[in-house]
Amino acid sequence: MLPQGSSFTTRPQLAGTFGMVASTHWLATASGMAVLEAGGTAFDAAVAAGLVLQVVEPHMNGLGGEAPIIGYDAGSSGPSGTGPSGTGPSGTGVFVLDGQGPAPGGATLDAFGALDLDLVPGNGLLPACVPAAFGTWMLLLQRHGRMRLRDVMQYAIGYARDGYPMTAGVSAGIAAAEPMFREHWPTSAGLYLAGGVPAAGSRFANPDLAATYQRILDEAEAAGGDRDTQIEAARRAFYDGFVAEAIGSYLAGAEVMDVTGERRQALLSPADLAGWRASAEPPVTLDFAGLTVCKTGPWGQGPVFLQQLALLDGLGVADMDPAGPDFIHTVVESAKLAFADREAWYGDPRFAVVPLAELLSPSYATKRRSLVGPAASPDLRPGAPGGAGPRLPGYVTGEVRIPDGMASAEPTAEESGAAARPAWEVTGEGTRADPRPARGDTCHLDVADRFGNMVSATPSGGWLQSSPVIPGLGFCLGTRAQMFTLTPGLPNSLAPGKRPRTTLTPSLALRDGEPYLAFGTPGGDQQDQWTLAFFLRHVLAGMNLQEAIDAPAFHTRHFPSSFYPRESSPLAVDMEERAGAAVVGELRRRGHQVTVRPPWSLGRVSAVARDQGMLYAAANPRGMQGYAAGR
Repeated sequence: MLPQGSSFTTRPQLAGTFGMVASTHWLATASGMAVLEAGGTAFDAAVAAGLVLQVVEPHMNGLGGEAPIIGYDAGSSGPSGTGPSGTGPSGTGVFVLDGQGPAPGGATLDAFGALDLDLVPGNGLLPACVPAAFGTWMLLLQRHGRMRLRDVMQYAIGYARDGYPMTAGVSAGIAAAEPMFREHWPTSAGLYLAGGVPAAGSRFANPDLAATYQRILDEAEAAGGDRDTQIEAARRAFYDGFVAEAIGSYLAGAEVMDVTGERRQALLSPADLAGWRASAEPPVTLDFAGLTVCKTGPWGQGPVFLQQLALLDGLGVADMDPAGPDFIHTVVESAKLAFADREAWYGDPRFAVVPLAELLSPSYATKRRSLVGPAASPDLRPGAPGGAGPRLPGYVTGEVRIPDGMASAEPTAEESGAAARPAWEVTGEGTRADPRPARGDTCHLDVADRFGNMVSATPSGGWLQSSPVIPGLGFCLGTRAQMFTLTPGLPNSLAPGKRPRTTLTPSLALRDGEPYLAFGTPGGDQQDQWTLAFFLRHVLAGMNLQEAIDAPAFHTRHFPSSFYPRESSPLAVDMEERAGAAVVGELRRRGHQVTVRPPWSLGRVSAVARDQGMLYAAANPRGMQGYAAGR
């Protein structure tokens, strides 16, 4: 049984036998729990919760975004995963739905060179990829769920139509984007500023989004009474029907201001939507501390979590104080090495050769582990898996100190064009038009049911502050193409039909081939740092789920950000104040440039677990909206 804990926690670790739901918003959690109570599986509940998140956290995700998913289906043998050797099984029933739409057919390096851009902008219409969230939720429901479309869509339709309580975060995001909306994005102003900036706690509805969901459902049910027929009809309504037509009609004439200070058109077309379908693939796995940890492939940053575990496995972290300076230093230095490899080697394996087996091999971890020393390293140090020399994107030069002899793939003038001129400030995963804080981010949900199923999903993209609302649809397109590099010849170089190397990274861990733990967090580049500390504190230090979530969080910003303008802060470590002055002082002595953050400000981890017939759940108190429910 998971420990119940002996220290104070912000809320209890939930325990029961029927079902557990944890997410970044209480209404999504409640909706998922309602589906379980109605006889649905974890997968049905996840779809309902995921669609509700699109409504109630529009600054964190939307119908035009993406949704990578990892799950365990107790009623399916599932695909085999790719273990460290490249051939090992992942465990019965484990699957990944990639949930990340590809770049449009017109998104070429030449197209961006003609625009005099050396970075893909972080907002506007140009960085839109195929919106993958809806198709991925439909694939999850069709392949692994049991409920009908109406049963899982009704909650999102209701909240969009009748309204939901506006959170402080959404209100602040709208307020920060107000000048941009009023001056440049009138369709967004029409929705979010119709009565002025909506106040926190006020009731806010999105009738156009409600009508979009409702029409999808109506057309699906008109297609026939068969469940699979309805789900497929819903998918067609989005990707081949009225949704794609509305997107195409808007994009055909839209030319909107973006972060470069220029008005630009989208490259996305209805043909890009019509030619895409969500798909399943095997997880990538690594064995650690008696568990098999499962992540997405290298089109996401998921393997960086596994690389960190491989490094830490021989560095004695199990014997360290999980809140002490030795632990934090060792974890941070390992993160620097793993994320450096992400910059050099990760990309869509459908387009690029990613040496994943070597990156996760014990021999490679042994070589890399020797680079973790007693002092903080100022360098970005990608490795040479299989003896291949690493190349880094052009934007790395001048932003991260690179050791002597390390090549940086600096683009030529012909390849990159003139440097982009950022006119608006950018932060985190979103954009803003004035100095007030605003951040687009991500959502997360985890579900476990009494049937033995478990699922973890990290929806994101389509942020209200990053792209204008599409008229009549009530949602925005995503901007995930900003994660591509425009440096030619790299695993993550932009190409038509290619998935950008995303930061979205849900997690699943097995014990003896059975699902044990599903977890994740919003947070971009921080996702596989915040969840790593949670995981180590739970698995190695014996903290229960809530204790591990509540523990002081930290992360490094040493490596280039995945988001425009791709900045980095070598040696930087952000840490919650609760870590204590002594810990901060010792880390600074070792060379880390520590920024002390407010006590409850970093991370939004949630988790569910299954152990010896019991189900458990915990959610993050930070931000005062994440919640877990179960019985």
